[in-house]
Amino acid sequence: MGEQPLPGPAAAEPVGPELAALAAGTAAGARAYLSTVTEVATGRMDSTALSVLLLAVSQALLSGAHLGAVADVVPARRFEPDAGPDPDVDPVRAGLANVLEGLDDYADVVDPLTDAKLVRGALSDDLASVAADLEHGLRHFERGDVTEALWWWQFSYLSSWGSRASAALRVLQSLLAHLRLDVDAEVVADAEFDALHP
Repeated sequence: MGEQPLPGPAAAEPVGPELAALAAGTAAGARAYLSTVTEVATGRMDSTALSVLLLAVSQALLSGAHLGAVADVVPARRFEPDAGPDPDVDPVRAGLANVLEGLDDYADVVDPLTDAKLVRGALSDDLASVAADLEHGLRHFERGDVTEALWWWQFSYLSSWGSRASAALRVLQSLLAHLRLDVDAEVVADAEFDALHP
């Protein structure tokens, strides 16, 4: 028996130009996010890693905000077609945990509206979780199932990766603020003197 071709989407549903543009933009953003976190996880990036992650998470959240602002995307099928095995993000998670050693853990709120209990969060877990959700939708998109991709990205933004990315953004912003603002007063005074008296 010869190899059987992988099944494609059942029937491409018509997608209007606005949703098609949203899907293409979200796919491009997902690819950029996945590329960035994978690169940071290698540990080869210099001291710009936090800044690069801040930009990547911010861009992902911008895509998410667009998804959250549009009406619910509902595919014609009432089941999700198989997009293949779930992506293995554990190597990325482990690499990020290594890069962020000493900075990874933080205090998080379960839900600011319904449950203000503090729990432990981990930046590496958040970044990897967002990657898994974005990649899952990207596989639908790359198979040509645009409506399914949009549905998945929108649903998972509202149910999981939006809150994880928001938490990660706050932690990254806080880390950068501490690194740049928590400076010894004498060092700041010397820098100001040198700037004013070249």
